[in-house]
Amino acid sequence: MSVIEEGQIQIHTENIFPIIKKAVYSDHEIFLRELISNSVDAIQKRKMASLAGDCENVDEPKVELSINKEAKTITISDNGIGMTKEEVKKYINQVAFSSAEEFLEKYKQTDEAIIGHFGLGFYSSFMVSKNVELITQSAQKHKETTKWSCDGSPNFTLENTIREKPGTDVILYLMEEELEYLEPSRIKTLIKKYCDFMPVQVLLEGEVINKMNPPWRESPNTLKDEEYIELYKYLYPFQGDPLFWIHLNTDYPYDLQGILYFPKITGRADWENGEIKLYCNQVFVSDSIKEVVPRYLLPLRGIIDSTDIPLNVSRSALQTDRKVRSIGNFVSKKISSKLKDIKKESEEFYAEIWESIGPFIKIGAMEDEKFAEQIKDIVIFPTKLGIGDNNSENLINLNNKKFTTIESYLNRIDSKKEKKVVYCTDEISQANALKLWNCQGVEVLITDTLIDSQFISWLESKDSNLKFQRVDSELDEDLKDDSPEITDKDGEKQSDGLKELIKEALNNEKITIQIQALKGENSIPAMILLPEQMRRINDVGALMEQRLPGLPEYHVLLINKNHPLVSGLIKLKSSSIITGQEGVSSNENLSKDIARHLYDIAKLSIGGLEPKSIADFQNRNSELMGKLISKAV
Repeated sequence: MSVIEEGQIQIHTENIFPIIKKAVYSDHEIFLRELISNSVDAIQKRKMASLAGDCENVDEPKVELSINKEAKTITISDNGIGMTKEEVKKYINQVAFSSAEEFLEKYKQTDEAIIGHFGLGFYSSFMVSKNVELITQSAQKHKETTKWSCDGSPNFTLENTIREKPGTDVILYLMEEELEYLEPSRIKTLIKKYCDFMPVQVLLEGEVINKMNPPWRESPNTLKDEEYIELYKYLYPFQGDPLFWIHLNTDYPYDLQGILYFPKITGRADWENGEIKLYCNQVFVSDSIKEVVPRYLLPLRGIIDSTDIPLNVSRSALQTDRKVRSIGNFVSKKISSKLKDIKKESEEFYAEIWESIGPFIKIGAMEDEKFAEQIKDIVIFPTKLGIGDNNSENLINLNNKKFTTIESYLNRIDSKKEKKVVYCTDEISQANALKLWNCQGVEVLITDTLIDSQFISWLESKDSNLKFQRVDSELDEDLKDDSPEITDKDGEKQSDGLKELIKEALNNEKITIQIQALKGENSIPAMILLPEQMRRINDVGALMEQRLPGLPEYHVLLINKNHPLVSGLIKLKSSSIITGQEGVSSNENLSKDIARHLYDIAKLSIGGLEPKSIADFQNRNSELMGKLISKAV
């Protein structure tokens, strides 16, 4: 072959893409995405040109990759539109140009997108190659074949050669430090990652690697549930079925397609990086799209495919602008609309999936006012009706659980009372307090997720008349027995003496002692009360310090004097006879032990005993049992 021309590649100073510098792309493996994208681009161009009668289309469009380990080369071949010698000079040597815009202008009657800019993406090949050869034959012009060669410097050679059919071969002579790309498994992985849904077959050594035919490009009316689930399991294997999905499809005011899935969240969701994959015209770009969708939607999974999302020149980073924010708002609105449809169509299914979707909705409401307005009527809570309360209006029933909205809850309570919502965050540790309320016919909401403490405060901030009160924060007068209290011969109330006994036994000024007679035959002897605002401050502090809230130093110990254990303690105290030189009776010592025991079991019921304190409690409990047995024997 005779050299027909030699020269220097024209790199203009105004280029936004400093082509030769290898730092343009953040990851070397991107070269394969760019070169395959260019090949698909060329095939699409040939199809468009054939429709205009400028060339013949190809019956079996494809991109073929081959590896030669001896020569240390990778070849990417396509049967696309190819280039003439003049086009090679223009689009390869003069890097500032891009063939895509000019081509689309000529064939603008078609709506098929062109993936990339050949002149730009092509130069990513020099990240892994010490020398690159381009052999191309145009499908539009005469059958002349041109070979272009470059060693990564501004110097190139251009010569005539032979190629049987129109199309392009790109031959990469790999650097010694990039020989990992000679392994078929490595190339196959990259094809699956970046080019899996390209609309053209991508073959490696004769084997079709990519899946093609992206479902999100289909009409939602043509897809069956099985096909949606199949795509989900393909993208996220070993993660079970999704709860539901939403198909995105719009071409105005921007082009966007995709399928988003609500997964069944069983652990901590990823609220920072996300699971949604971003594609640009079926080419994988990124799986971190926090610039596109609101943060509260990041744990969703699936695909968003758009040519209107602005990327940097290497496609490795997103650029935030008004259009991106608009796309995020569009996705958010579609999600809220889907959620409302689900609740309307099947409240039982909505309640069934609430545990997984609740955190999305609550965080979204707190972070996005528009989203909050859209979902305000579909936020639900598990609820426990009071004993004897038969008002089940607007309740959602699911197996043995009931769910309600805040509005429905308020409609069921006594209209004469303030807009107060009684709630429980832990049905086990707050079981005693929950029982007290339920026994008096009070409905109690269950707010047992981590986000609920913040969400409750947010709800209150939106309605100054709405107040939330946890079951163990304080007790309503309705829960107290207002029978007259018995006094002794000196006119002293039993509760006063009991209070002094417990205060002396505990010897802790940070504990407030309250003596009350509580209603109910099976009520508890003692319980810890945590004033609402004080407890919330404690919870916020624990959250900031990344620790469990624990029992605040300042709290209330409520003693139920109607309980047999407490009434027995009162009798024991009143029967104390001073003996010994120290003026202390055995009954008085026993009374203090029982008082401390009441406090221990009150703390134990809410998890207020730290692990290191459990052993001390067990020892005190054993000693107390021994003293009581000796009394009875």
